[in-house]
Amino acid sequence: MSLGPLMIDLQGTTITAEERELLHHPLVGGVILFTRNYVDPEQLTALVAAIHAERSPPLIVAVDQEGGRVQRFIPGFSRLPPARLIGHAFDQDAKGGLELARRTGWLMAAELRSHGVDISFAPVVDLDYGVNEAIGSRALHKRCEVVGQLAVAYMHGMRDAGMAATAKHFPGHGAVTADSHHVLPVDRRELVDMADDLSPYRRLIANGLPSVMVAHIVFPALDAAPASLSSGWIRDVLRGELRFQGVVFADDLSMGGAAAAYGDVVTRAQKALAAGCDMLPVCNNRASVVALLDGLKVEPEPASRLRLVRLHGRDGMSRQALQSLPEWTHSQELLTRYATTPALKLEGAGKP
Repeated sequence: MSLGPLMIDLQGTTITAEERELLHHPLVGGVILFTRNYVDPEQLTALVAAIHAERSPPLIVAVDQEGGRVQRFIPGFSRLPPARLIGHAFDQDAKGGLELARRTGWLMAAELRSHGVDISFAPVVDLDYGVNEAIGSRALHKRCEVVGQLAVAYMHGMRDAGMAATAKHFPGHGAVTADSHHVLPVDRRELVDMADDLSPYRRLIANGLPSVMVAHIVFPALDAAPASLSSGWIRDVLRGELRFQGVVFADDLSMGGAAAAYGDVVTRAQKALAAGCDMLPVCNNRASVVALLDGLKVEPEPASRLRLVRLHGRDGMSRQALQSLPEWTHSQELLTRYATTPALKLEGAGKP
């Protein structure tokens, strides 16, 4: 059975009988995990193995494990720094900041791969304009050239650990004050004014970026629809102008920014897929998942399914073997060293 375009969630720390039936639906292609799905490393390993065993090819298992305030698994995992700390390290010493970015990406990915998790939705490459609290310290820097350099280093660290990176939130979430988790933001800049926001994506794509997550934000200069439902943004700009060939995720279709736009969840999903998205996360709303499995009609796209299969993680090793590596020791030393840095506010940045 090929991987479908929906990524769904689970209610607890094991798979229920009802959820097992959902996971076998041909429209499902992945599972996203949250803090509620985690007890300890041993339980996580068992849960991910059980998810993978349900289908062939295995379902993609994902999590948001950025670091800072967005880290779903904490007990038993390294405490990862907020992205802003990496940017601050770069301001103090560019070489040291790039090393910290690569080591942090490697450590995050290597720990997850030791438990079988395929992908983490990272790095955030939104610019820190100092106006969006939903982004805040999740942003690497306010300058696009620095974000590009650090994001590439972070992506390479993830790649070294056997995990595909996902850059988010295309084409940029940093310049709006509204939080797309709750409402639909509108960014009224002209396209020429968004060159800096797109710059990190250009650099990442040139370095083989595997995956992108598209934001629920309207940019009227290009399209009246949110970027996540816009063929102008996905097919024309991302795949056309920027020549991106990897996987396109929409941001969570249950978020307020998505719910505010264009009909019920089935209609939104159909529009997102028609616009060029490959996979649609649907989180914390089981009724929406059921409605999609009952009502979403899609034609299989072989190219899209092939892109999804390439997201499966590789080269995982046991936690014990991981912790015996010199890279592990070096990464821990770097995190300890930079964690003592007192200032997280970047020069010129506004309210975090």
